[in-house]
Formats: sequence, structure tokens, C-alpha cells
Amino acid sequence: MITFICCLIALIVGYFVYGKFIERIFGIDAKRQTPAYTHQDGVDYIPMPTWKVFMIQFLNIAGLGPIFGAIMGAKFGTASFLWIVLGSIFAGSVHDYLSGMLSLRNNGESLPEIIGRYLGANFKQFMRAFTVLLMILVGSVFVAGPAGLLAKLTPEHLDATFWIIIVFLYYILATLLPVDKIIGKVYPLFAGALLFMAIGILIMLFVHHPPLPEITDGMPNTYPGHLPIFPIMFVSIACGAISGFHATQSPLMARCIKNEKYGRPIFFGSMITEGIVALIWAAAATYFYHNNGMGENNAAVVVDSITKEWLGTVGGILAVLGVIAAPITSGDTAFRSARLIVADFLHLEQRSIAKRLMICIPLFLVAIGLLLYSQKDKDGFDMIWRYFAWSNQTLAVFTLWALTVYLVTAKKLYIVTLIPALFMTAVCSTYIFVAPEGLGMETGLSQIIGVAITVVVFAFFLVWKKKSCK
Repeated sequence: MITFICCLIALIVGYFVYGKFIERIFGIDAKRQTPAYTHQDGVDYIPMPTWKVFMIQFLNIAGLGPIFGAIMGAKFGTASFLWIVLGSIFAGSVHDYLSGMLSLRNNGESLPEIIGRYLGANFKQFMRAFTVLLMILVGSVFVAGPAGLLAKLTPEHLDATFWIIIVFLYYILATLLPVDKIIGKVYPLFAGALLFMAIGILIMLFVHHPPLPEITDGMPNTYPGHLPIFPIMFVSIACGAISGFHATQSPLMARCIKNEKYGRPIFFGSMITEGIVALIWAAAATYFYHNNGMGENNAAVVVDSITKEWLGTVGGILAVLGVIAAPITSGDTAFRSARLIVADFLHLEQRSIAKRLMICIPLFLVAIGLLLYSQKDKDGFDMIWRYFAWSNQTLAVFTLWALTVYLVTAKKLYIVTLIPALFMTAVCSTYIFVAPEGLGMETGLSQIIGVAITVVVFAFFLVWKKKSCK
């Protein structure tokens, strides 16, 4: 367990050392009034306690991502541990912090507006459509799973369709009501349950001391069939390392933060916390695969088995709570984020319930259409999920490039986002060529093409930088 312990320590040290370094690069202004006060509207702009904002931000960006993604990514062996640590510190936390702080500096601006501010008006229009579609995909994929599980736990006449309707009714309320009414009251409780479960698993890891992969083993690819680590693992483990979805959620909390000095614990700290949760579950999943083989592809089964074995009845209850509640909470904030994105580019005030409904009804209708497709086609949900996973990481690429342009124009140390931007460009470019839902090309050729695309993008960046610095 030496590698696991070192990784855990590295994440904690990363928050205090690298987090402070990134904060200095950005340059906070503790005397500057935040949007929570300057735009207070009683709906989306509401000053909230910092601890509560942290818990909401953590649950918003986490959901089941750091659990399910880490469990499936653990099949790749020690490489998964390293990606969670390095990705969380040097990519995900930087991505989340800077995008969140730019939103804070620009009146709680939504992600497409931030990206458009630095990558141009045409790109802004594309990002508006792309991001709203991604939010609808998130809302859809995080309805189907919980609804199916609830259908199994309740009488037969309460089928998946019934629970989809119930979840959507909740979505409507959570999306339309002021942020402090449902989200502000319920989310901290669910976030606490998610953290409590992770801490319980961490304690049991030290109690049972299971055999875990070590970096000295040479990091062999242990995935069945040797599915390539690059790029598959870097898309499989998204929320536990870096996720574009996070930057769409940060503006929700940027509208509730009381002071810029709280940006690091809220944005950087939430991502590090998520990385710790992902690392714990990757280790626990390794124990499960060691005892049961790697044939299990349903992460919910792994969660259920581990929590019941190690945490007993309480663990089983927490597992059900997590598998049902966590994705639902990610889904409702996805729709809320979509509402705010549309409101921003249409310049529609959101104090009026009628204006909020005007935006939400079309969003929900599209999501319902996707859900009906996923219910009728047995492979529908898996297909929607795979496209969501790639779109999610691609959004992180766009955000990282926008942040790099911001740092260049502000004459700040831009290499902190340039390196993650180049790496994730290579990951997403390669993935779309090699993945079955993409072009399904041969791995080696796909990797060459992905690297070539990254080199071309880097060349464009250097040309732009040379012109902009004249």
C-alpha cells in the first residue's frame, strides 16, 4: 500500500502547495465585492456560507464520477493511481479553480461566455450549443440509472418510467426554485454521506491491508484484453482527475461566494477532495478485482459488494443513497446550469418564474426524448454515456485553451494550463479515432493521428502568441 499512501499524501500536499501557487498566479482581491452581493437577486445570486458552498460544489462536480469512473479505471492497474493524482493536482484543480475564478470576476458568467471571451465570438456561439447539449446529456444519463435501480427496489407496478417521471418532477423544482431552497439545504447532507462512505472505505483499507499495485511493479496494463491505457483510461477516469463538466458547475457557486479568498478551498479544494475519493475507490476496486476477477463491468455491483462487506448495513444504505442520490443531484444542477447558460446569451432575467419556465420546458422535452430512446434501445443508455464521456473531456480541452489564452493576455504564467491543454487535446483527438463509437481505427495509428493533431494545434497557438505579443 506504499504507492497508495504516497498518492494520498501527494493530493493533500498538492492542495496546500500547488493550490497556493495557482492562487498567486491568478491574484485574488479580497476587497473586491463578489457577484453574490453586486447582483443579488434571491434566485441564483445569493451569498451563502463558505462551508455550504464547498459541499454543494463538491457534490455538483462529483456525483458518481469519482466512484464509478475510478472503479472502471482501476482495471488499468497502477497507472490509474498516478493519473488520479497528477490529473487532479496539475490539470483538474487548475481547470476548476481558474474557470471558477474567472466566472467570479465576470459577474458569475457561464462557461460559454468565458470561453468566447478568450477564443472569439464564433467559438462562443459553438460553445453555447455544445455546452447546453452536454448539460442535457448529463441530465439524461443521470436519470436512467437511478430510475432503473429504484424500479428494482420497489413494487413491480412502480417501473422505471414511473421513477423517471418522479425524478423529472424533482428536476423541475430544483431547477426553478432559488438555489438556497432545495440545493442549499439538501446537497450538503448528500455530500456528507458521500464523504462519510469514502472515509469508511479508507479506514477499512488500512484495516484489511489488501494487496494493491505498487509503482515498483512496472505499471503493467492489467485491463482485460489490454485495452490501451492511452487514451481510454484518461476518458474513463474523468471526474476523479479532470472533467469539463466541472467548469459548467462553477458559475453556480461563483454567484454565491462571499469573498475571492474562498475560491481556493471551494474550487481547487473540491477537485482535490474528489481526487481523494476517486483514489480510495480505485484502491477498493483493486481489492474487489483481486478477489473476484475483472469480469464485472457494472460499477454499482462493485460498490454494493464492497460497502456491504466492509461497512455492513450502514454501508449498504449509504451505497444505495449514493448510487441513487448522487447522480440525481448532478443531473438537476446540469439542468440549472443549462438554464443559466441560455439565460446569459438571451439576456433573460431570471427573477421571474415565467422566464425560467420559458427556458426549462424545451430543455426538459429534449431530455425526455433522449430518455425514451435509451429505454427502447437496449444499448441506448451505453451509447449516450459514451458520447457524454468524450464530450465531457472535449469540453475540458476547450476550457483549458481558453484559460491559456487568458493567462497569456494577462501576462501570467500560462504553462500551468498549456501543458494540460496539450495533453488533453492528444487524449480526446486519439479517443475519437480509436473508440468504437468513433471511427474504430487501429490503436497505433489513432495515437499517431492524435499526437499529430496536437502538434498542429500547438503550432497555431505559437503563431497566435507571437502575433499577440507584438
